[in-house]
Amino acid sequence: MFDFHKKLNAGLEILKIEISPEACDRLALYFSELKKWNRKVNLIAKSADDEQIVEKHFLDSLTILPLLDGIGTHLLDIGTGAGFPALVCKAACPELAVTLVEPRSKRVSFLGHMVRTLGLKEVSILTCRVEDEKQLPSTLKFTHITARAVTEIGPFLQMVERFSSAGPQLVCMKGPKWREELEAASETLARSPYRLNRVVECTLPFSGAERKILMFAVDERNRKI
Repeated sequence: MFDFHKKLNAGLEILKIEISPEACDRLALYFSELKKWNRKVNLIAKSADDEQIVEKHFLDSLTILPLLDGIGTHLLDIGTGAGFPALVCKAACPELAVTLVEPRSKRVSFLGHMVRTLGLKEVSILTCRVEDEKQLPSTLKFTHITARAVTEIGPFLQMVERFSSAGPQLVCMKGPKWREELEAASETLARSPYRLNRVVECTLPFSGAERKILMFAVDERNRKI
């Protein structure tokens, strides 16, 4: 029988990320419910085995946790799907405030179920796209913004430009071709209020897959007021 706790903790040890035993229990429940719902709702690839789910979704999501500040942090997750990465980070670190944006209603139903099941507070779930000014006003203040589902850096920078007045940090989760993506986004970046200020290297513990976390911050000279 698959031991989620053992696999998760082995991965966390390699990644040098520490979470509490209670957080591990919450993530185990999350994993169990994800698998149940995935039989009927398209949340993740149905071909993924248990070890792949732990690494590609839970551990991959948790790689950004050390880059978040904990208390006072409000993370906006665009196109969160089944809650990756923001809801996983929230389950691991309940002090985080998170806003989850997901346009697909069945996935939103799963997110609501997980928030209730895990007893999480300070979670907002919006059934919309990031461009929806009515549900997601530009005046909202976030300390961090991520979008694991967005495949290109350029479109990501464009879609979050309207939140730049609060000076959020952008957490951009990328694979080994990040340099090519960054080059392709050079014109967008030149016009953007955001500037790349940090690249964090990470290797997933079991597959050896390379990850790069690109951190963008607002250049005060280009801040949108």
